[in-house]
Amino acid sequence: MAGGEAGVTLGQPHLSRQDLATLDVTKVTPLSQEVISRQSAGNESCPQPQTSEHLATIEIMKLKHILILQNKIDLVKESQAKEQYEQILAFVQGTVAEGAPIIPVFAQLTYNIEVVCEYIVKKIPVPLRDFTSEPRLIVIRSFDVNKPGCEVDDLKGGVAGGSILKGILKVGQEIEVRPGIVSKGVGTKIDPTLCRADRMVGQVLGAVGALPEIFTELEISYFLLRRLLGVRTEGDKKAAKVQKLSKNEVLMVNIGSLSTGGRVSAVKADLGKIVLTNPVCTEVGEKIALS
Repeated sequence: MAGGEAGVTLGQPHLSRQDLATLDVTKVTPLSQEVISRQSAGNESCPQPQTSEHLATIEIMKLKHILILQNKIDLVKESQAKEQYEQILAFVQGTVAEGAPIIPVFAQLTYNIEVVCEYIVKKIPVPLRDFTSEPRLIVIRSFDVNKPGCEVDDLKGGVAGGSILKGILKVGQEIEVRPGIVSKGVGTKIDPTLCRADRMVGQVLGAVGALPEIFTELEISYFLLRRLLGVRTEGDKKAAKVQKLSKNEVLMVNIGSLSTGGRVSAVKADLGKIVLTNPVCTEVGEKIALS
């Protein structure tokens, strides 16, 4: 059952910032994003390994609105800042990020943050939201908000946090969570302990009977990056090439907010079949990441 004491007022624009470290997480997290901001530290050369990861993610997801922030500009001399600016221009040349504005910022003291906000408000269109479909929320965090020793009458239900992809969740609405608890024992009603320490991460929450199917095996059409990203190399050495998928290879599969193991059971050209370690609630056409 959905519940809560406060909600978000519809129609109030706001900015959600995601701090994502790797290609896998970055690729699968912004499922419905229309803009991505890429930060580059002014006291480091460009590109860093994670910078290459994020640019590859942007190109894979075909994101349209890109903003590059040159952060920590206070830690370097003006000549160094200009040199890194030229490095950034050279790095994004010929990519989907070519022509994207580069804004120098000092985030710790909020210098130039107003310029970033002005660009987002004036240059990036507000994405259309689907408020009429059945609600669907991917769980990326979950909590038990009850304090130890709490009286039974004061117990509160578990809290699931995430991104509502479509629809509206109402207080008091009956909800369903998939794929749910995988157990061979007797099933029980959801209690706060099941939300403790992010135990619900990877679940999909929505109206009863309106969620996608549960799968234990996936057939995928995949695209592999040419070289390994996110790994620092010495000098001018090129990163190692990415090998083609092979039968019985074990991979990490990221679907929505779920990360689970998967074994390649069949592969042909750019098509493959993966047997998952844990069941997943997803739908045909969903984007996934392999690592």
